[in-house]
Amino acid sequence: MTVQLRDARDTDIDAITAIYAVEVTDLVNTYEYDVPDAVEMLRRMHDIVGRGFPYLVADIDGQVAGYAYANTYRGRIAYQWTVENSVYVAGGFQGRGVGTALMQGLIDACVARGYRQMVAVIGEPTNTASIKLHERFGFHTVGIFRGLGRKHGRWLDTVQMQRALGDGADSAPSNE
Repeated sequence: MTVQLRDARDTDIDAITAIYAVEVTDLVNTYEYDVPDAVEMLRRMHDIVGRGFPYLVADIDGQVAGYAYANTYRGRIAYQWTVENSVYVAGGFQGRGVGTALMQGLIDACVARGYRQMVAVIGEPTNTASIKLHERFGFHTVGIFRGLGRKHGRWLDTVQMQRALGDGADSAPSNE
């Protein structure tokens, strides 16, 4: 099994939508209640890519095994060097290195674009697979918001993790 990373394409959207649908309906990792359709997921992808952020797919033998993207952390101008990441792996491919490949590719793409910090917003401290993945890449927990969201009839805590990219905060960005 060889994981090949590539930029997401419009033709990947049905697979991306299916992967995300499981997260929405069965889990609490995303705080959405309703599954977005393929048209909405394509709109979201175009928005992210159109603003210059990476949106990657892990391809195994022509099948989308997962996807990852970086996006705006917050809208204020001072946050322009910080991104928030999202990594999703299809159920049949979890535990097989897909998340690792996606995370490395995403970090590399963000460093190449000059971003200095990456933030992970992880739904629930019990999402140990995501937390361990982030820790392997040097993320540190910076806080846990208690009861920040509510889904499936219960209050959800949210883990906030962070890691530096490139020089991080050790030097001024070249585009300042």
